[in-house]
Order: sequence, then C-alpha cells, then structure tokens
Amino acid sequence: MSCNLSTETELVGYYPGVVGRIIQEHATYYHQNWSFDISFETQVGRELSEFMCNFKEGRDGFWVAGINNKFAGVVAIDGRQTDDAGVRLRWFIVSSDFQGRGIGLMLLRRAVSFCREAGHKRVFLWTFRGLDQARRLYELAGFRLTEEHSVCQWGTTIVEQKFELEI
Repeated sequence: MSCNLSTETELVGYYPGVVGRIIQEHATYYHQNWSFDISFETQVGRELSEFMCNFKEGRDGFWVAGINNKFAGVVAIDGRQTDDAGVRLRWFIVSSDFQGRGIGLMLLRRAVSFCREAGHKRVFLWTFRGLDQARRLYELAGFRLTEEHSVCQWGTTIVEQKFELEI
C-alpha cells in the first residue's frame, strides 16, 4: 500500500497516522456540526481499530483519498457480518477542505465496485437524517432507505437511518 499522495486525487490504503486522522476528522466534524460528545469519538476509535486489526484482504476494503499529500477523505467496507446482514460501508467522510470536488462520489464508487468484484450481495450503512449531501451520493449509487428511527446517543437525539444496496 502506497502512502505517497500526489497533486492529483489518489486513492491509497493504510499509511502510518491515518487511523488517528480518520478518528480526528469524524470527532471534529460531528462535534462542530451536530454536537456529538466524546462517546462518539471513542466509539469511532474503538470500532475502527478493531476493523483494522481484523482486516482481511478480499473481504474488507479501505481507501483513503489524498490531494497534495493531504488527507481528503476515506471509506471502508467491513465484511465481518457478510453472512448475516451483508457488508457494511463505514467511516465515509470527506474533509471539509475538500468537499464539493467529487471525492465522496469517487470513494463511494470505489467501495461499491469492490463489493461487486468481491461477490458481496448486499451493502448497508447507518447514517442519520440531516446529512443531505451524503444521502444524495448514496441514492445516486443505488442505495435505498430501509429503516429509520429516533435514538438518543452521542449526547444528542438523532433520527438514525439505514440504507441498503442489493448487488
């Protein structure tokens, strides 16, 4: 896996420091925009660390977008539940400095393409109402809303949403 990010948008895998950066991006964005508390940051850190420790080539996917040697976004496919619910799209985020440049769509397309190549039949993700730009990308990729309910977590109340894609 390469860690040299060029002046063009490039997708790479793991490189030293990226796990911490992903946790920081999530914690900062969701605290600033949605008032999520420390329980969100620690959950992202714990679950992302578990995913990386149990990463299995061919089952799981992990792509980091970079521009000019800077972190621009990330997406992962967690295949650990594949026998039950399908594979899970996770940790999808584009850094605020790079939003509006097509990076999110590029990451999402790469993740869905990987799922097709790997033979996964269903992809799902959990998000919440209000993330309209991300929802547009999910729907553009063929995901459909299958579940919605109110939940009190991360120091606030949100309407959690599950989107699924049959491949």
